Amino acid sequence: QVQLVESGGGLVRAGGSLTLSCVASGSISSFNAMGWYRQAPGNQRELVAAVGRGSTRYYKDSVKGRFTIFRDNAKNTVTLQMTSLKPEDTDVYYCNVGEDGYLNSSIWYPYPIGSWGQGTQVTVSS
Repeated sequence: QVQLVESGGGLVRAGGSLTLSCVASGSISSFNAMGWYRQAPGNQRELVAAVGRGSTRYYKDSVKGRFTIFRDNAKNTVTLQMTSLKPEDTDVYYCNVGEDGYLNSSIWYPYPIGSWGQGTQVTVSS
């Protein structure tokens, strides 16, 4: 099973930017989806952004226009560029491999199928 290691988190002021990286121990090209999730203490882990095999993307409404996800199958990495960060973006961020799923039978919404790594903490100060 592919292992995933996240990095790039840190402390940033509101309006700042961070780029998160996720490196896989093996090939990710066979997975239909790669996703970034986040979780605050006491909350459920939620999907923030995902990228499919081609140009398919999913973004949570609150991050649209601010976050961009990239997938590099040659390097077995997935990157999340985060701009215009807000205090409510403060969370631990995780990546995972995924399979195709759908919301309301129409919105692509992959579900995670791999093991969770330790994540990377993102803290946005006001």
